[in-house]
Amino acid sequence: MVRGWIISYLGAFGIGGLLLGVVVEAMGIPFFPGGIMVILTGFLINQGKLNFYPALIAATVGFNLGAILAYLIGRHIGEPFFYRYGKYLYLTPQKFNRAQAWFEHSAPVFIIFGRFVPMVSNLTPYIAGLSKLNILKFLFYNTIFAVAWSAFNLSVGMLFGYKWETISRLINSRLVLIGGALLLFYLIYHYICYLRHLRHPTRKI
Repeated sequence: MVRGWIISYLGAFGIGGLLLGVVVEAMGIPFFPGGIMVILTGFLINQGKLNFYPALIAATVGFNLGAILAYLIGRHIGEPFFYRYGKYLYLTPQKFNRAQAWFEHSAPVFIIFGRFVPMVSNLTPYIAGLSKLNILKFLFYNTIFAVAWSAFNLSVGMLFGYKWETISRLINSRLVLIGGALLLFYLIYHYICYLRHLRHPTRKI
């Protein structure tokens, strides 16, 4: 089973194995159990086999490394890569165009909250690179998500022990709703600011 394989993998390679696994996860490879790997790392921390802070650092660094690799692919290879190999990321031209339009509307929202949205999360770094977003800005926004994602998944494994699978399934089923609610709040806020600007064009928002 996947859980047994991941436990054996982490037992053999430790924190370095976690870092490598999260690199693959951040590149958006479909069906790779990167989130489960981080949760199970928390489970091993709970058992005293690994330490929290090295795991948090490894997961955050790994997520940024994978995201930067995907960013560079998008930036230097561009649309031909997506149209030729997009099927391996379960990417259709329609999904690609919708994701690109969302990114152009607000890069920070797309990079941070887009990771909560199925079939968009794996496109996030590629679209950022394709859109030529400054790499330092991308790294800043991506790090915000990486720290939160890593700490959350590690905590689930640490706090709930053997019940991690049930708890994780329950919480993750609501992550899309949480991300959607935050995104809606952000859009409403900017719409209100836009209306204020129309009424008082000389006033700074």
